[in-house]
Amino acid sequence: MDSNFSTYTAFLIMESLDLPQSNIFPAFIFGTLTYFAILVFNMTILLTIALNRKLHKPMYVLLFNLPLNDMMGATAFFPQLVSSILSQNRSITYSACFLQALLIHLYGAGAFLILTAMAYDRYIAICCPLKYNTMMSPNNLMKIIIITWTLDFTLIGLAFALNYRTKICSTQIVDIFCNNPSLMKLICGDAKLNNYYGLFAIAFIQGLPLLIVVFTYIQILITVVVKRQSDARSKAIQTCGTHLIVFLCLEFNTLFTLIAHRFESAPQNLRRALGASVMIFPPIINPLIYGLKTKEIQQNLIFLFHKKVVQTKQKNKLRKRQLQ
Repeated sequence: MDSNFSTYTAFLIMESLDLPQSNIFPAFIFGTLTYFAILVFNMTILLTIALNRKLHKPMYVLLFNLPLNDMMGATAFFPQLVSSILSQNRSITYSACFLQALLIHLYGAGAFLILTAMAYDRYIAICCPLKYNTMMSPNNLMKIIIITWTLDFTLIGLAFALNYRTKICSTQIVDIFCNNPSLMKLICGDAKLNNYYGLFAIAFIQGLPLLIVVFTYIQILITVVVKRQSDARSKAIQTCGTHLIVFLCLEFNTLFTLIAHRFESAPQNLRRALGASVMIFPPIINPLIYGLKTKEIQQNLIFLFHKKVVQTKQKNKLRKRQLQ
């Protein structure tokens, strides 16, 4: 029978990364640079949208939420990972583990909900253009954003409220980072309610967005095909196809990671690899796919960069004159 541990004093042990001594420093550098790149890419999108009034449109206001969400997930994952790589210490306090898991799940659920809201916006813009200004008015846009984040915090917050304990019967986190399924395995006694709610949350957070995204993109493709506009059709197919592939990859990786925790026979190394990929790739790919590839953002980013260069040159000239 397992002993009881107090969550206020217990240190949890995460799965070993199994890094050879020679790979520790390169892995630390790679992880640090990846985190830095994620922050730079996403901050670029945020600042470009925030500083350009031309981009204060529903599409970009919704997009603004995605980099915020991605940086939250990356910040929950990378600092703890790279510090444990460098120190070769895989222990973590229960409270720190709980916070990391909470932020990571808020990031995961937020990604699905935000991408769903963005798909809905594109659906209205292409399939119902005459109703766009009415349906995506500032008031309705604010409601969509509030509903998105409220659902995110409510569904994930309730799951973690059910999971929180003052006593646990294990200190082993069966993953390379803290998450809700790993915390559930620490619980003493019956956890049926947690399991049932977890299944409901998975079905709602992943099932509903999948249906909405697939439906909206199919409707978009049907609309552009019916209009017989070759340029619009090829652009829509390319854009929707890319977005759908990224969304489905996120859907599959997340779903497999969560469901695999419920089956001991599932390949554990594959589960850990796919779980880590959810934390690493979307925060890098999202700003490239949804932001930097967008023509308006590219143009405004170039304009901002050019404006900054011109201002710097003018300041340098002014300083030279003052020195003379």
